This record gives sequence, structure tokens and C-alpha cells, in this order.
Amino acid sequence: MHKQYQPLNIPIEIVRTVVAISETGSLTKAAERLGLSQPAVSSQIKRIQGLVGGALFTKTSQGATATQLGKLVLHQARRILDANDQMLRIGGAAHTPQPIRLGLSTLFVRQFLSERSTGKLTDIVIHTDNSVGITKGLIEGFIDIAYMFENPEMTSEISHLIVNEMDEEFVWVRARDFVLSPGAPIPLLTWPGDNLMIRTLTRHGLAYKIVFNSPDYHAKLAALEAGIGIAAIPKRMVSEPLVWAQDYYLPPLPPLKALLCARSHLESAQSTDLLKAISERFFKTQRVMNL
Repeated sequence: MHKQYQPLNIPIEIVRTVVAISETGSLTKAAERLGLSQPAVSSQIKRIQGLVGGALFTKTSQGATATQLGKLVLHQARRILDANDQMLRIGGAAHTPQPIRLGLSTLFVRQFLSERSTGKLTDIVIHTDNSVGITKGLIEGFIDIAYMFENPEMTSEISHLIVNEMDEEFVWVRARDFVLSPGAPIPLLTWPGDNLMIRTLTRHGLAYKIVFNSPDYHAKLAALEAGIGIAAIPKRMVSEPLVWAQDYYLPPLPPLKALLCARSHLESAQSTDLLKAISERFFKTQRVMNL
């Protein structure tokens, strides 16, 4: 008698744990988010590592970081969770409402929060990062709605998610007392994935050096205020104590396209309200949303 084939299955709870570790950066924080004990999380990770044949995370100074195998597993895990959530929505089946996962470029966090009441933030999980990180979150499926700047190299992968867009004017900014020494390279304050300033200066044959690099927009503002260099920010966001740097040696900056993206399955009143609020606040012109 032939032995019946028993397929291997990875429980959805373990899939959710893998994603939680990636998003929180540690087993302990993932356990807190999921309401599990740390030994339980460790046991789940050992089980899935045994099934896929290798370590998914490694410990670094930044916390639990995905290995190459882990990145592949995470990509599939997020697709599984997204499919799971969409399946629960079929036919209006009763289930616990899933929170809206909002991705915001760090440039817009303060402005967004200052204009949203606490009540309107209920059931919204906010994920902040530079625009490249937010775009990756959209591609990998762990962000539902996002507002960030376009990265031309990745636009084709999210073009079907764009529901609103506009050109954002950028200008050079510096501390009021900043002075560039004659003949010295222009000191730049950049962020990961940034090539707006570098591309512009290179095109005009101007020398530069990077003196500060951070994904944290407010850390960059602090460095600007300290007078260690110059940077580019949206023109409408220039405020004291910084000034618009219109020095003769700085060429004009091209605009960057700001994008509002959303997944097509979002149909709740709250998601519609959130999309409308972002469009009305950040966009000068609107077009019909493809929801």
C-alpha cells in the first residue's frame, strides 16, 4: 500500500511572524506586536527555517536584518498575507477590520500629523521612510497607501497604483550665516537614494562633497541649521531659521514628481477619506482616483 502524500504547509501565523520581525527589527518587538512570548516567536522562526533550509535573519547593530534567503522569503510572505487579507474581503465576510498601512516620506510626517485629529488616525498604521523605502514597501506589499517622491528606476513597478501626482518645486537651502569658501567643493547634506542634487551639480560641472547623509529629514534639518552644508527641499517647506539659497554658483533644481499611490482593493470609508485628505492638502491639482 502506497503511503499517502502529505504536503508541507507553513502556517499563516508563522508567515505573519516573519513579516513582523522584519518590520519591527527584533524578535522581542515582534512578539509584543503579535501578543506572543519571545520563546514562541523563536520556535516559529526555527520551524520555518527548517522548512526553507536556512537562516532568515542575522543580528546586526540595526537589529534583526534579513539574509538573502530571508529577503526572498519576506517577498513571498507579504504576498501570502496580502492574498489572505483579500480573500477575507470576498463577499463581505465578517472579520476583524485590517488597519490601513500608510507609507509617508519623512518630509511630510509632521505636516500630515498636524492636520489629522487623533480620531481620524484610528486603525491606521503609519510607516515612515525615505521615498525609496516607501516605494519598496508598496512593491513588496506591506503598504496600502503611500505619499512619496518618484524614483524613476522603480516607477514602472508601481505605475498601476498611482492615483494622483504633481510636480514639486525644489530649491537649495542653507543656514543664514553659511558661507562657501572660494574654490571649495559644495558641501551636501543628502539622504539615501538621493541623486537630485548630485545629478544637477554634475550636469553643470560643479565639484561637491557629501558631508552628511541620513534618511531622517529632521536630522538633516538640524545639520542644515548647524551650517555644515546645503541641501534641497521643497520650496513650500522653507522656513526659519533656514533660507532659500540663491547664491550665484547654485544651478536651478528640476522638480520632483510627488506620487499618491493606493491598492485597488481599498474600499472602506476611512481609506477614501484618507486619500481625499492627502490629495486636498498636498496636491495643487487633482485627477479622478482609480479606486
